[in-house]
Amino acid sequence: MKADNFTNIPQTWSNVDMYVIRTCIWNAIQACAPKFSGELLDVGCGKKPYKDFLLSNHYITNYTGIDIEAAIVYEEGIKPEFTWDGITMPIADNSFDTIMATEVLEHCPNPHLIINEINRVLKPGGLFFFTVPFLWNLHEVPHDEFRYTPFSLKRILTECGMEEVELYAHGGWNTSFAQMIGMWIVATKRGNKRKRWAQLLNPFIKRLIKNDAQKMTSEFADGLMINGMYGLARKKKESA
Repeated sequence: MKADNFTNIPQTWSNVDMYVIRTCIWNAIQACAPKFSGELLDVGCGKKPYKDFLLSNHYITNYTGIDIEAAIVYEEGIKPEFTWDGITMPIADNSFDTIMATEVLEHCPNPHLIINEINRVLKPGGLFFFTVPFLWNLHEVPHDEFRYTPFSLKRILTECGMEEVELYAHGGWNTSFAQMIGMWIVATKRGNKRKRWAQLLNPFIKRLIKNDAQKMTSEFADGLMINGMYGLARKKKESA
């Protein structure tokens, strides 16, 4: 399987800043994908890196991507099925069984508006899967709006009509430290120095992640450090 930095993520000196978070997101998708079903909408789909995995491994009957118009430069054949203005999706109510949004909500100036729109497009009882960063540098400036705590995120989802909200940390202190090491190398080192530092510290980064693997829980308490979160929520079923 060819390395793609999303579903087959190499640990090399050149991606030392992205290795931890991309690995965490990929692990979260694999863990939650058995709960996905039916028609799936990928909000902020980018170049659709998870499309093939979702269609070939789980109960997804169709994959649809939507993204902000001109968000990135697309390659031929992988453009989103829909583009939107970040406010109103050109999609009918109750259209999708599953919606996913990886590393999207932190870029939304009005998260209630976006989650309400996601809720509108979901079928009653439909599933929303998402990931958000917590420990990450400023990016896509000036369109970098939020770093959510689990408590604020659960409150917003509930206020927007979601229920059965489940939130999980990608990793704790060890994974957060590993991520900071990778980001520090890329931010402060150049050329051969970056390569040497990454090659030196990559084994340590991998060990840190492994140390967190059996320790993480969905309980968020004082003193816990997290590098990011993933979660699930459902649209309320219509009353009989």
